[in-house]
Amino acid sequence: MSKEQQEQSFEQAMSQLEELVEKLETGEVPLEKAIQYYQEGMNLSKICNEKLNKVEKQMQQILNEHGEFEPFDVQEED
Repeated sequence: MSKEQQEQSFEQAMSQLEELVEKLETGEVPLEKAIQYYQEGMNLSKICNEKLNKVEKQMQQILNEHGEFEPFDVQEED
């Protein structure tokens, strides 16, 4: 993952991910290109997940400082 990708905003990464998904859903992408898109998509997905986790931790810290938030467990879907 390049430094440029890490510095993307959540919205930029999500937009690029949506574009890749649309391209893959057409079914008209050559196999080699589809694999490349898939790898790029996985990297973008990781970036989005990391950014969401960071924001969640920040929100927990902010709310805990004000005594208004009780941490909760996020259940991931299988």
